Amino acid sequence: MGGWKAARRGLLFASLVFTAVIASVSAAVTTPSPKKAKALDASSAVFPIHGDVYPRGLYYVEMNIGDPPKPYFLDVDTGSDLTWIQCDAPCVRCSKGPHPWYRPKRTNLVPCRNPFCAALHSGTAQDQNCGQCDYEIEYADSGSSLGVLVADAFFLGRTLARPILAFGCGYNQQLTSPNTPALTDGVLGLGTGKVSVLSQLSDQGVTKNVVGHCLSAKGGGNLFFGDDLVPSSRMTWAPMSRIGSRNYYSPGPANLQWGTRSLGVKQKEVVFDTGSTYTYFGFQPYQAFLSAVKSDLSKTPLKEVSDDPSLSVCWRGQKPFKSVNDVKQYFKALALSFVNAKRTLLEVPPENYLIITKHGNACLGILDGTEVGLGNLNVIGDISLQDLTVVYDNERQQIGWVRAACDRPPKSGTSSSP
Repeated sequence: MGGWKAARRGLLFASLVFTAVIASVSAAVTTPSPKKAKALDASSAVFPIHGDVYPRGLYYVEMNIGDPPKPYFLDVDTGSDLTWIQCDAPCVRCSKGPHPWYRPKRTNLVPCRNPFCAALHSGTAQDQNCGQCDYEIEYADSGSSLGVLVADAFFLGRTLARPILAFGCGYNQQLTSPNTPALTDGVLGLGTGKVSVLSQLSDQGVTKNVVGHCLSAKGGGNLFFGDDLVPSSRMTWAPMSRIGSRNYYSPGPANLQWGTRSLGVKQKEVVFDTGSTYTYFGFQPYQAFLSAVKSDLSKTPLKEVSDDPSLSVCWRGQKPFKSVNDVKQYFKALALSFVNAKRTLLEVPPENYLIITKHGNACLGILDGTEVGLGNLNVIGDISLQDLTVVYDNERQQIGWVRAACDRPPKSGTSSSP
């Protein structure tokens, strides 16, 4: 849902824009549909996650793509469907990234008649006889990628198949920080749409349609496809809720609680989005939350400061803070009570909504979503998903979470129903 950038505040909520045929690859040729991997018992694939909320502002994984395989760093994004990497096809506008740009072959092109192209441009008219499937994806932070759909091998480990998956070859990127080298080579789209990597793996029988992540507040974590690593106990589950035609992961609307009291605002839809560094509330929930925080802090030695550029609302103490542990005693826990599932809470302690900046201040990692065009949508970003194993189970249409030590390797478990 978030934007792809070198240092982001986050938002990879994406919308796809149909584009006319563009000379992305000089000679477009007709290619068959992506080949299916050999059918096998669905298993799981696990990837180490790198990055953090502050100061890098994103979490990413290394994916090996192509034949022979080459490494690419991809921003983990549950808020969009399309996976894409910077592409020399040739490149019109790309940023210097951690790896050389992907170079497609003519045989990698996905033609317009391919079902993935139809899914990518659902609801728009297109020429079924064109030789390539062009796309433009726009993000909520004004970043964008324009390119062509290709298909190539993804290497998921020694024991799994090497499926041929469709993804975007991005040759023209609009970057939010164009003069800053990018930390990643592209975006790993994990939404519920047909073109997402997760859906493709499931359709090919490589893994079940389940994805999970564990983002460590210390940095790093893990990402897994399939249900082998779903915790067998203590999980909190909520049914997935649809928001119009969007492919977002939503547990539905929620009430907000501050400490032991309700914030008294109207229920709003909630979306889980790893493409957003921070959490965003609609105008009324944000104002109610901010008012409650400031009211509590008026009785403490903390003083609000306006000269820290890290985030919009920050406080300083009598001496610089070194960690959230130095300041969390002044803040209460926030909780989201989901109305579609009784007694289903997502608890957000101070560690999951505060950062300590390089200036030693404590800053609020929950922002006003109306300032970035999100309207009344409440977006739960990386900061509030830290140290949780979060599971998006598209097989059972449910989202689950449980507290976890995300700096440790994942342990296998058996999936359990709520």
